[in-house]
Amino acid sequence: MTRLVRIGNVSGFYGDRLDAAREMVGTGDVDVVCGDYLAELTMLILAKAQVRDGGVGYARTFLTQVEQILATCVERGTRIVANAGGLDPAGLAGAVREVAARLGVAARVAHVEGDDLRGDLSAVHPPVRGTPVSANAYLGAWGIAEALAAGADVVVTGRVTDASLVVGPAAWWHGWERADWDALAGAVVAGHVIECGPQATGGNYPFLDEITDRRYPGFPIAEVAADGASVITKPDGSGGLVSVGTVTAQLLYEIGPPAYAGPDVTAHFDTIRIARDGEHRVALSGVRGSPPPPTLKVALNDDAGYRNTMTLVLTGLDVEAKAAYAQELLFGIVDRSAFDEVDVRLLRSDHPDAASNAEATAHLRITVKGADRRTVGRAFSNATMQLALGGYAGFHTTTPPSDASAFGVYRPAAVPRSAVTHTVVLPDGSRRTVADPPRTDAPPDPPATAVAGAPAPLDAGPTRRVPLGTVVGARSGDKGGDANIGVWARDDAGHAWLSGFLTPARVRELLGAEAADLDVDVHPLPNLRAVNVVVHGLLGDGVASSTRPDPQAKGLGEYLRSRVVEVPEALLG
Repeated sequence: MTRLVRIGNVSGFYGDRLDAAREMVGTGDVDVVCGDYLAELTMLILAKAQVRDGGVGYARTFLTQVEQILATCVERGTRIVANAGGLDPAGLAGAVREVAARLGVAARVAHVEGDDLRGDLSAVHPPVRGTPVSANAYLGAWGIAEALAAGADVVVTGRVTDASLVVGPAAWWHGWERADWDALAGAVVAGHVIECGPQATGGNYPFLDEITDRRYPGFPIAEVAADGASVITKPDGSGGLVSVGTVTAQLLYEIGPPAYAGPDVTAHFDTIRIARDGEHRVALSGVRGSPPPPTLKVALNDDAGYRNTMTLVLTGLDVEAKAAYAQELLFGIVDRSAFDEVDVRLLRSDHPDAASNAEATAHLRITVKGADRRTVGRAFSNATMQLALGGYAGFHTTTPPSDASAFGVYRPAAVPRSAVTHTVVLPDGSRRTVADPPRTDAPPDPPATAVAGAPAPLDAGPTRRVPLGTVVGARSGDKGGDANIGVWARDDAGHAWLSGFLTPARVRELLGAEAADLDVDVHPLPNLRAVNVVVHGLLGDGVASSTRPDPQAKGLGEYLRSRVVEVPEALLG
């Protein structure tokens, strides 16, 4: 193919908007429809569903979307690629064939497998303790590319990297080789931008005044050229916004160091060039790539027992004294040592002489964990309710007594490529082992093109105390037990100030007590006028286990932006 390939995303997570696929096929004019359904937490959810539902370990909502678009896609030659197979890609492929037969559509279906390591964990490092409920290596894009080259109309996978859903179709379309590092890296960047659906088109964007079309954002499209450069856009007439800002926000989402290592290529995010390319069009170019590491990332999920949370409402005066009294009474009724973990958080949203009852309230959030469901469940929540008539003045809770729910612990690991058999099952049923990229034993090379250096420090002059978000944007999320906050400035002067201002010590200071003793990295990304902050360990054992009110750190960036700091008046014009 000589022309670029248009790839439209229709799902950013399991449970995303069902109509997105139908809308993309109806208005997007795309060559490939892709959807991301998996995250570390989703693998845990699917593992539990696989046991409970008699073997169904895939994302059921994908089948609803397939039923909506399959006939049109096959008629037009539009391919469908999704990682909705989860823990049972073969089962999902069979279910797609059943949908096709019911619709009377002759669809060729392939699937990719080999990521599920539960049968043999001996090569995983660090060594695996116990029996995880899920253990999946992150495969790359070449199984998808080979399935498309064999004529598949639909390709479903298990745990491939999110970006592989774009890299695979682009590699097939343009006939790339496994050592086309720069082209592959460019496609990784495009895939990273569109993998979360409308987060690239105005969703979760901090500068609301920039979004003049307030309809639900259209889902994103990546136009990927033969050299890996891309343009991010959305269907004509759809809501939301595609701008340098919205795309920058998504580029910074859930990343770590600038050398973004994947199974097919290491993409150097500090080489990305970004520019406006017209209305609702943003160009990404210049991305350099180098060989991937010799190992594959592995996500392990353990069944860690049960948890329960009760939230007590404290109103008016003596909030701290009431909170202490509530704990004293509660753990006199139920033995605190009966739980493996107890987490107590006093969440203050009250203020003196409040204008309404609601504005005078604070929350005492008590979470317990343990191996015994009965102890963690009703025994705990019923004990809490015994404070209703014998506790502090004004006692009530946000919910009635609750039962325990199972939770999991996420563990990152790695596995040698030789221990994983990346396999594609083609539409005719034949099986093919997918070859690894070359030079996987070599360390990643530095990018061949130097990036912009650190900007010259801004001559601050007079300053004014304003919220940090007055001059910068942020987007945050989770990377296992770590939290990431991408922070960017809107112009060169703002970046010159930001790059000197946001040090690890400053981040700890602004995030407060919960980050005070944690390791913080601040990675410069000058081409994006940005820095990427990684707060190690903030989320403990991952989202399924975290007791933070915001367990995925989705609001952490907005909290950082809300902090009042000294900002040069020169930036506030």
